[in-house]
Amino acid sequence: QVQLVDSGGGLVQAGGSLSLSCAASRGTFSRYTMAWFRQAPGKEREFVASISWSGDMRYYADSVKGRFTISRDNAKNTVYLQMSSLKPEDTAVYYCAAREAQSIMEHSPRRYDYWGQGTQVTVSS
Repeated sequence: QVQLVDSGGGLVQAGGSLSLSCAASRGTFSRYTMAWFRQAPGKEREFVASISWSGDMRYYADSVKGRFTISRDNAKNTVYLQMSSLKPEDTAVYYCAAREAQSIMEHSPRRYDYWGQGTQVTVSS
């Protein structure tokens, strides 16, 4: 079972940028599809972005497309989420997630097997 620790959250002004990191251990990181989800108060956990084993394929939710970039460094067992042009509606707890299947098109949190503890991102207007 892989262990995930996500970090990098904080308070940001609208229009600003922030980068999140997720470090993995106790697993074969390069053989996991990785993703980011977020959950705002009163809302269901929603998909943000995913990345394939090698990092060559990426998929984004429409709400963040063009503003967020997901990447991974398999040598460092780390996945990243670079966020720019942040909006107040981006405010949420962000979670790193992993699954053993190869598809990056899976958007349901139920299909992901391992989760980070979450890191809070707050965007002020």
